[in-house]
Amino acid sequence: MKWPARIPFGPAEGWLSLALVAVMADTAARAIDDAGWVLGRGELTNFLPIAALLGVLAGFIGSKVGWNRWVANTIGAVFAALIVPILVGQVLHPTWTPGAQFAATGAEVVKAWSDLIVDKQLATRATGHHLLVLGLLVWATGQFAASAVFRHRRPLSAVVVVGALVIGNMSATLRDQLGYLILFSLAALFLLIRLHALDEQATWTRRRIGDPTAVRTIYLRGGTIFILVAVLGSLVLTATARSAPLAGAWDDLKPALLDLSAAIQRYLPAGGDTRGVGGVQFGPTALISSVWNPDSSPAMTIRRTPGDDRPYYWRAVAYDHFNFFGWDWTGEPVTTPVPAGEDILGGTLDAPPEKGGVEVIFTVTPEGYRQPYAVSPLAPVKLDRDSELLSLGKDGFYEAIQVETHQPYILTARIPLLGDDAPGALTQNALRVAGQDYPDEIAARYLEVPEGSIEEAGTAVLTDVLAKTKNDNPYDVAANMVAELQGPRFTYNTNVTSVDCGDHSQAECFAISKQGFCQQYATLMTLLLRKHGIPARFVQGFLPGNLNKLTGVEQVSNSRAHAWVEAYFPGHGWVIFDPTGGNRSAAEPLPSGRPVAAPSATPFKSRNPDDPGPEGPNRRSPGAVAGGTTNNGGGGAGPFIIVALLLLGVVGGLAFVAWQRGPRGPTTPDGVYAGVTRLAGRLGFGPRPTQTAYEYATALGDVLPSIRPELQTVATAKVEVAYGRRTLDAERIRTLRETYRRLRVSMLRLLFRRGRRR
Repeated sequence: MKWPARIPFGPAEGWLSLALVAVMADTAARAIDDAGWVLGRGELTNFLPIAALLGVLAGFIGSKVGWNRWVANTIGAVFAALIVPILVGQVLHPTWTPGAQFAATGAEVVKAWSDLIVDKQLATRATGHHLLVLGLLVWATGQFAASAVFRHRRPLSAVVVVGALVIGNMSATLRDQLGYLILFSLAALFLLIRLHALDEQATWTRRRIGDPTAVRTIYLRGGTIFILVAVLGSLVLTATARSAPLAGAWDDLKPALLDLSAAIQRYLPAGGDTRGVGGVQFGPTALISSVWNPDSSPAMTIRRTPGDDRPYYWRAVAYDHFNFFGWDWTGEPVTTPVPAGEDILGGTLDAPPEKGGVEVIFTVTPEGYRQPYAVSPLAPVKLDRDSELLSLGKDGFYEAIQVETHQPYILTARIPLLGDDAPGALTQNALRVAGQDYPDEIAARYLEVPEGSIEEAGTAVLTDVLAKTKNDNPYDVAANMVAELQGPRFTYNTNVTSVDCGDHSQAECFAISKQGFCQQYATLMTLLLRKHGIPARFVQGFLPGNLNKLTGVEQVSNSRAHAWVEAYFPGHGWVIFDPTGGNRSAAEPLPSGRPVAAPSATPFKSRNPDDPGPEGPNRRSPGAVAGGTTNNGGGGAGPFIIVALLLLGVVGGLAFVAWQRGPRGPTTPDGVYAGVTRLAGRLGFGPRPTQTAYEYATALGDVLPSIRPELQTVATAKVEVAYGRRTLDAERIRTLRETYRRLRVSMLRLLFRRGRRR
């Protein structure tokens, strides 16, 4: 490799060309910075222009010092890998040393990988990896632009790549970035004109005809006039144009774009005034976002019976499991083919009650809504075409109905009657005496409150609601909770990117900040109902649309996309509650109704949410009757001693069986770690969503200090294989197997420590 003694004082293309390339790259970086893609905070990305200019400098120097293309690009990439993490670290920890800032950026990347890939969470609190990706992106763009101009003399390639970044960012944000586009266009056009003039000057010089300098001046003057006219004309067209020649093609692309955005949403940064693709996406996961801005384009047209003016909530998807950042389905859904005209929910625990309802027929014509999930008010009964019921477990808890929704379909639903005119109809008094005799399957699936989901602030909201509830029954608790969340203490806000949740769940974050939109409202209410022992689930779909009562035609727009709560009442099934404030709720008020005798003389008595009970936190005992147990007089301590001895014998037997059985099959670090967390979780000490392997081993070791060395052995093996990509030798595997055998028995002592867990 030949190393030149010095870089030439001036590039053949001129320093002005370098300045124009720098302006192009800097404009792209500032446009991304202005959009505030990370948490909506533009100050986090203020380093992007510096990264872009350094990338231009790297590409320029690599082109001029005589290195070949691969060497120059490799050296530029190495400097990017060293400098950009430090720039990100200065954002994360401004007062730290460069070395510590570099390490902090690396830690953020590892945390994001652990959250999204290893733990399969719906999102991550880490932001450093987003900043790193954006920094590397603008550095690479600047380096490529400089290399294309000063090495290959292909300025058009530089304009296309940098322009694609500017236009892509501009199309994805709602912020007005026309100024950035104009500045980029001016710099790009001047660069093209200048280099073309230089090429013409070189040609005339080589052929020795005319005055080369005069020729270059003519090209530059003519090009400048052309640029000014073109930019001014573009501005006039931008202000006056109204046609949309590609609208049809865009509509056809919407479903694919929505599917793509849903698939990659959890990997993208939260924040920015995002421009939607013009539709609503429902799917197996419902990530709670920081911005809610569905457009007002038509979603569907629904034809109803003329004269029926009830406000129907159009349910699309129901979720059972809260995953710290949002909702999803527990495990893979059970897919049950349903032929056209057959009962959809028959034989499932979600089948509507036999009494108190009426069947209503709807014709749904999808427009902007192109998702494969049919919409229905509460309980769908049958469809006029083949469909698939997506359900939770063998009991068939409703998750969604999958159907080809590009064509109209006719759906029959069973709608609950209101008032006292029919047996089983809904009234406030009827729900007040519905009791708490929930099926075991309902209680097992819809009373789950993952640890860390509700903390001090959420518990305080529940305490305030209970203090205002005179008659402690499920309906009054739910109704008062709706009133509390719709009250003045909570603010409806469709953009909460400025809210810093820290390490809190989305539910607890909303309880702290008290501002959000439908997803936050519905999430908090669902978990608080569960914490109080009332089965509830999170539902997404559409609010009632604009109804023409005479024709029965209801127009539903994408802006009516919504999330709400469904609570379970024995004998009545799922009942809608909409806690969203800001006058967004359209829930139908229930009539008070005649006084109804309670099904049992024992009044409703909610379990203390802090008492784990015999089935663990937030679980009801199988077969428990509303009101708890009764005391028929003192029986002495004898029965308790016998029960204690029996339990001791059972525990001893289980320990012996576990010791004799041990792990089966090949032993792997991932399998051993999963076995430890699974066993600890069953005993009430599962890992938190945000804990790493070492953090969890330390926390569990604090509970059982005697097994701390074994836990560290398992955690070390897990990290070495998962992150270090190491392969353990046979001796390490044997040691890991014996460690797991000892842990299986020692961890049974967690049975006696559940009541003390915080």
